[in-house]
Amino acid sequence: MLDLKDVAKNFDAVVARLTARGGALDLSAFQALFAERKRLYTVVEAEQAKRNKLNDELAKASPDERKQRAADMKALSSAIKDQEGQLKALEEKLTTLLYDVPNVPDESVPVGASADDNTVVRTWGEKPTFLFTPKQHFELGEQLGLLDFERAAKVSGSRFAFLKGDLAKLERALVSFMIDQHTAKGYVELLPPYLVTRAAMTGTGQLPKFEADAFKTVGEHELFLIPTAEVPVTNYHADEILEAPLPLKYCAFSPCFRAEAGAGGKDTRGLVRMHQFHKVELVKFARPDQSMAELDALTKDACEILEKLGLHHRVVLLCTGDMGFSSLKTFDIEVWLPGQNTFREISSCSNFGDFQARRAKIRFRQNKGDKPQLVHTLNGSGLAIGRTLVAILENGQREDGTVKLPEALWPYLGGTKELTALR
Repeated sequence: MLDLKDVAKNFDAVVARLTARGGALDLSAFQALFAERKRLYTVVEAEQAKRNKLNDELAKASPDERKQRAADMKALSSAIKDQEGQLKALEEKLTTLLYDVPNVPDESVPVGASADDNTVVRTWGEKPTFLFTPKQHFELGEQLGLLDFERAAKVSGSRFAFLKGDLAKLERALVSFMIDQHTAKGYVELLPPYLVTRAAMTGTGQLPKFEADAFKTVGEHELFLIPTAEVPVTNYHADEILEAPLPLKYCAFSPCFRAEAGAGGKDTRGLVRMHQFHKVELVKFARPDQSMAELDALTKDACEILEKLGLHHRVVLLCTGDMGFSSLKTFDIEVWLPGQNTFREISSCSNFGDFQARRAKIRFRQNKGDKPQLVHTLNGSGLAIGRTLVAILENGQREDGTVKLPEALWPYLGGTKELTALR
């Protein structure tokens, strides 16, 4: 959530950067309320100045004048109290409205309307070459008997899958491999709850804006199935003042649950856009003056997983019109999928500034005895397991339909070096 005082102080600049996000963002109510807040502030300040002057006059007044001045002071104080009440009510309304206003993009984020305006920052590796027409991952998985969408639909509906045999083993191997890589770099592993409160979802910005995309329990005890481990791990330090040296670095494996309410028929085949999938998440709590450097480091940590797996990928800086709601700045990591002949997002690494920390009340002290200030939060996928599996299938495929597996995963697969038809 944005800082009300900061928005008021830099209103025109904030509105300009928010407008650069484009889309359906309507700032009319936001602007109208701030205009009324400015008017009320001017009135209150003028009345307070008048009261101060009257108070000085009261001290110097004669006994005969004092009675009338005291009556004037009482009436003025009553009027100011009423105006301050109006101002408080208006600020409460503005605070509620700010829950639906996205973060202000950092000045280093390019202005643009859509993904077409994103900037490729760097590329790693080369596209693999094939002497045959490469297939998509779902074709390969189904032909090997390792991927079953039909029975999953019978059990759960669309956008679910059964993984079988060595493909299920590959999913588990990827989780262990990623966690081992990240903990070796100083990330502390957490195994988080998969159900969270409304307050936790609000703290990271999923609510109230994106409630339609969430699965939740029904009945008296309302809880939300996590859309990403970002939610429980970021809220791990909710309502706290961090005393430990920053940054704090966490990694967490979890299933993720998304209703995909706005997907509109995208990627209906395969594992790219599912209601349930697995992910290893990276979360950082950083000092404001270090958070951009920590974003670069987090993005690099996620990229190194793809490098060790030998997967061609690129890093893309998102423009204002393609950023997530809570993000200050975002790098997407896109992996090459030869079966689809395109790059697809496999990780989104974001710096949220103090946007989430203000909602979740996460602060830190620079030095002992200092006044607490809001921390900066960051997160990114390190990586999305299902999409990594998709990339391995499509990049490692052979003409006979078998799939060569990356050497880095062999120790995690009990000697399995390729995917073959399930016997």
